[in-house]
Amino acid sequence: MNKIKITCDSTCDLTPELYEKYNVEVVSLCVSLGDKLYRDGLDIQAQDIFSYVSQNGTLPKTSAISIGEYEQVFKKYVDDGYSVVHINLSSHLSSCYQNACIAAKEVGNVYPVDSLNLSSGSGHLVIEAAKMAEEGMAAEQIAQKLTLLREKLDVSFVLQTLDYLKKGGRCSALTALGANLLHLRPEIEVKNGQMGVGNKYRGKMDKSIADYIKGRLEGRKDIKLDRIFITHSHVPQEIVDQAVALVKELHPFTEVIETIAGCTISSHCGPHCLGVLFFKK
Repeated sequence: MNKIKITCDSTCDLTPELYEKYNVEVVSLCVSLGDKLYRDGLDIQAQDIFSYVSQNGTLPKTSAISIGEYEQVFKKYVDDGYSVVHINLSSHLSSCYQNACIAAKEVGNVYPVDSLNLSSGSGHLVIEAAKMAEEGMAAEQIAQKLTLLREKLDVSFVLQTLDYLKKGGRCSALTALGANLLHLRPEIEVKNGQMGVGNKYRGKMDKSIADYIKGRLEGRKDIKLDRIFITHSHVPQEIVDQAVALVKELHPFTEVIETIAGCTISSHCGPHCLGVLFFKK
């Protein structure tokens, strides 16, 4: 029987219960608030990010996991006879994958996977990896399979504010002002490992989220119905519940799972962002 350990970056945004269920170790990125350094999901949460930005007017800084940190995690499992499959945040968004590859080469018997994705889009791959490991598939085969599965992911989010993108230099102040005045809520799509703008929705939070979900799911025949994530950065629970109900109304998913975006993702998308993330057939 192959001894396989699945590990992943903290940006995969699964719940603690899912990480425990699938026996996954999470390696945390770092977040700097001023001169203080914190570990994503361990000693800082997304609400702390939002409070910091509100009080200081500047974004926190996020930093990739270092080669040394990856080596430390990988080595403890390899020394215990495991092969390791590690799922990374998209290489287009961070140097985590590059660092994991260097560490893997140093340690040996470690297979980093560039998810070409973020948040629970990468989280989907984590769960698939864990299931394949339970079935006895070899680590190298799991990694190869994941590079095929990542092409089937459909990942997007609808933003409620452009302020965080503006502060991060990803859109102009004029664009952000115009969108806010017109109550435009842009959809961000992840394609080929990078983020781009999709449709734009108008109106208050509940309406824009409902319109976005209908835009992603309504009338589609190409959706794999085993599992969908509804991942958000602290959207009010009443609106999340409405989103869950709408998703279930549109398609008979086996699992509809709510997760909360971690600090790294939240520091870029801002509060009240929500996405539906699933596999296509």
